[in-house]
Amino acid sequence: MNPRPLTLYIAAAVVALEGLVALGLGVLVAVETLTGAPDAMTTALAEAVFGLLVGAGLVWVAWGGLYKMERWGRSPAVLTQIFLLPVGVTLIQSDQPQLGIPLIVAAVAGLVTLLAPPTTHALYGDG
Repeated sequence: MNPRPLTLYIAAAVVALEGLVALGLGVLVAVETLTGAPDAMTTALAEAVFGLLVGAGLVWVAWGGLYKMERWGRSPAVLTQIFLLPVGVTLIQSDQPQLGIPLIVAAVAGLVTLLAPPTTHALYGDG
């Protein structure tokens, strides 16, 4: 097996961080939903569950896929970064650059490290 390059460590860390943020937001929405009086209980619970599932999935991709050098881990990680870019742009356009800019930076860092030649070589070898 190929040694784990620094780019793969960074990619796994970026995806894990994104997953932990999603988990945290899911917990936050769940707590606020259960302790408050949301306008739409079903919608609020669905958002909380979605955040928890996405967060858990990203942590699993980071640990079980990327960190353990499983080939399958790269595809969902790259797809996540691609989806996060327009979310970051939308946040900036919505006068929330304090959220949008770090999200774009994380997504670009994730894409660069996921698609870097050392990562590709570690996951797929020479062909």
